[in-house]
Amino acid sequence: MKEQLYMTMNDGYKIPVVGLGTWKSEPGDSTYNAVLDSIRAGYRHIDTARAYDNESDVGRAVKDTEIPREDLFITTKLWNKDQGYETALEACEKSLARLNCDYIDLYLIHWPLKDKRNDSWRAFIELQEKGICKSIGVSNFTIENLKELESKYGVLPAVNQVEFHPYYYQKELLEFCNSKNIIIEAYSPLVHAKRMDEPHLVAISGELNKTPAQVLIRWAMQRGMVVLPKSVNEDRIIENFSVFDFEISDSVMKRLDDLDERYVTCWDPHNPPPYAPV
Repeated sequence: MKEQLYMTMNDGYKIPVVGLGTWKSEPGDSTYNAVLDSIRAGYRHIDTARAYDNESDVGRAVKDTEIPREDLFITTKLWNKDQGYETALEACEKSLARLNCDYIDLYLIHWPLKDKRNDSWRAFIELQEKGICKSIGVSNFTIENLKELESKYGVLPAVNQVEFHPYYYQKELLEFCNSKNIIIEAYSPLVHAKRMDEPHLVAISGELNKTPAQVLIRWAMQRGMVVLPKSVNEDRIIENFSVFDFEISDSVMKRLDDLDERYVTCWDPHNPPPYAPV
């Protein structure tokens, strides 16, 4: 088993650089077993959300593992219907109950919901001050959204979790977040398996003697991001964590950068629909 690596966030807490994503992991034993398999493989970071409807399964697995709670890093997220000041505070308590935890390592605003995101962030600051959430952050926020939070509250998110992979290389957002010491967390780093047969990626994979998934994860790591690959298959979970024993050269990193085609597989906060995701 390879040793997990960590990054230090702007609040001083450490975050494991590879975590298990659970979006679209079916509630019940599928998520429960995936979390246990990941912890056995060496993962210490599990990412869930109220909207995924599997917080309780994550909590059940965390309780049943032999790894102490303080050695695990649990992220969950505030969904749109709960945004606002009072409702965010209440939603956090409900997530804690479902997770069966005394605290959340990282609590994120899941979407930059207009007219409510600022009140939600005010609640998040309070949750952090009370120690209920060690770290607070956001997801799917644009540069403009982040600037707004900074100007209104002066408290920057520890992370911004967004879709990120070589086929959607958000370089400007990454550079802005780096300048503010906000860590980018890459969700959908494997492009939902929609580019695994892409010839350039396949060629690089062969050169490195690594799978395309491992190349994509390692690319994000070397670009300074936390990476959240998702799988419920034990072999894939192990494969996705086997990324600490090689490095990609600068020239090959540039070839991967050049794969950018602005390919968005999930919601695009830069071109939002006329309604908020529900």
